[in-house]
Amino acid sequence: AHLIWMSDEPLLPGRSYMLKIGAKTVNATVTDIKHKINVNTFEHMAGKTLDLNEIAFCNLSLSSDVAFDPYEANRTTGSFILIDRMTNQTVGAGMVWFALRRATNIHWQALDIDRKARADKMGQQPAVLWFTGLSGSGKSTIASLVEKRLHAEGRHTYTLDGDNVRHGLNRDLGFTDADRVENIRRVGEVAKLMSDAGLITLVSFISPFRSERQMARDLMGEGEFIEVFVDTPIEECKKRDPKGLYTKAEAGEIKNFTGIDSPYEAPENPEIRIHNVGRPAEEVADEIVAYLRARGFLSVLGMDGDGI
Repeated sequence: AHLIWMSDEPLLPGRSYMLKIGAKTVNATVTDIKHKINVNTFEHMAGKTLDLNEIAFCNLSLSSDVAFDPYEANRTTGSFILIDRMTNQTVGAGMVWFALRRATNIHWQALDIDRKARADKMGQQPAVLWFTGLSGSGKSTIASLVEKRLHAEGRHTYTLDGDNVRHGLNRDLGFTDADRVENIRRVGEVAKLMSDAGLITLVSFISPFRSERQMARDLMGEGEFIEVFVDTPIEECKKRDPKGLYTKAEAGEIKNFTGIDSPYEAPENPEIRIHNVGRPAEEVADEIVAYLRARGFLSVLGMDGDGI
């Protein structure tokens, strides 16, 4: 589709929006900007994002089928708008050019062993503990301690850490806003697969944008996504600065650094909020494990490892 962007906030491929076409509204993601269009010369230009009043030819992926016609055949059934999921504001308007058939040959394969069977065997309920906070806030330290405690109890866990994932799965991504969105989209999908496997998954990422954290939450089952906001003031993070990143960012050696020249959108209603100043990390980890136990994520394990 051709898309005209109408918001001061840029279009970020991979971010989930709402698409309204006719009387139907579905979730939609711009998966690829094929090219931008210079409105004066009609020249095709490369681009990863769209700014206010820019036009591009894009691929879009929708959460369900919609009825439409190409815009050139019917302007009413061939046009749509994009809506920001967080603000409900219209951010874009589009004209359908043609359908992509690539998804019609892909079907979900039903499996005989489902998530409940896997989780019951492990004696636990799947959960995704999503640790978010500024660099240096203590996310990875706390997540590691929580996993150690769960592992000592015989729980089945896995930790996805921001730096570690960028060495493999996301090694092709930088730190622009668009790359950060794609970074979290991929991690959210991996966390979903691990949840289907029955694991308690610990995700430790700055994940600066509310929209992408909400997208990850929407992928999980009801009550399965636990947002852990490690709320450490930036002044304290700068004092710790274990990797020297804030010093480099303030010197201009690192661009798009969260908290310096890239924004961090703090969670508004996290399941767990950790004020991580002057508290031992071990105490915080115990608090998180107690939260899981109180809400039934940790069943009693028998001697053979089966849940009872």
